[in-house]
Amino acid sequence: MMDNVSLITIFFLSGLNETKNHRFTLFCLTLLCYCFILLVNLSLIVTIILDKHLHEPMYILLCTFCVNGLYGTTGFYPKFLWDLLSPVHVISYSGCLLQALVIYSYACSDLSILAVMAYDRYVAICRPLEYHSVMSKQRLIKLVCYSWFTPFCIIAINIFLTSRVKLCSPHIAKLFCVNWIIVKLACFPAETIINNIVAYITIIIYVFHGVFIVWSYVYLIKTCVNSMDNRAKFMQTCVPHLTSLFSFLLTILLDIMLIRYGSKDFPQTLQNFIAIEFLIIPPIVNPLIYGFKLSGIRNRILCFVNIKLK
Repeated sequence: MMDNVSLITIFFLSGLNETKNHRFTLFCLTLLCYCFILLVNLSLIVTIILDKHLHEPMYILLCTFCVNGLYGTTGFYPKFLWDLLSPVHVISYSGCLLQALVIYSYACSDLSILAVMAYDRYVAICRPLEYHSVMSKQRLIKLVCYSWFTPFCIIAINIFLTSRVKLCSPHIAKLFCVNWIIVKLACFPAETIINNIVAYITIIIYVFHGVFIVWSYVYLIKTCVNSMDNRAKFMQTCVPHLTSLFSFLLTILLDIMLIRYGSKDFPQTLQNFIAIEFLIIPPIVNPLIYGFKLSGIRNRILCFVNIKLK
């Protein structure tokens, strides 16, 4: 085993090995997808920033959501597009750790933002008279900072622990760098005990985020049952949130199960699709759902379109 230990400076990504005959088609579709993600997310961000009537907690949190979507997809799409045009799919050691940090801090931030949005809807519907005092500007800034910096620090700890592990192979059978896959390349499994503990603590933290979100909506549904006004609020502002939550959880759970519990029984193409679902579906679906469902944003966009047409 000691003979296999060497200084790894680059990783070889083998997730694209089965798509050699469709590279150009895949490149065009991926480029189109990335451009569409940029368009819909930037449209919502700019709309919210420019319209002072949308400078409310719910819309600011939505803006945060879209910014996080752009952050996460930027960690994947440019490198993936480059690989589709390149005969060799490699990434530097430091670049690999950075990509893993960006992609998984994005995923954890998404769940944190969804938890903050659930809290915001709980206060708005269940404690409407206290809403503006509870969701003050100062508290909103703290919640936004929490939803960005806490996940970043947690994933950074995971990545730092991975950087201390001696690796015996530079081959990653994925389209992008995944922290747990890198850990599994360790020469000495005993070195990864702390990595495992911290990884499971991270999973538990974000499972609690999910439990909090579910609890919030169970309470909200109970509150809304007997009130027509509350039901209308719930349908307008909470249904988009729930749709975002379910689409995100489904994609991320599939990816975690595939990474943690093996993928030998699945074809590479299916593995690739499951692995990048959370980088395709949520960044596209979220802005579209909120853009169409929330009247404030929908009216502002329609007004802007009408002005341009005139």
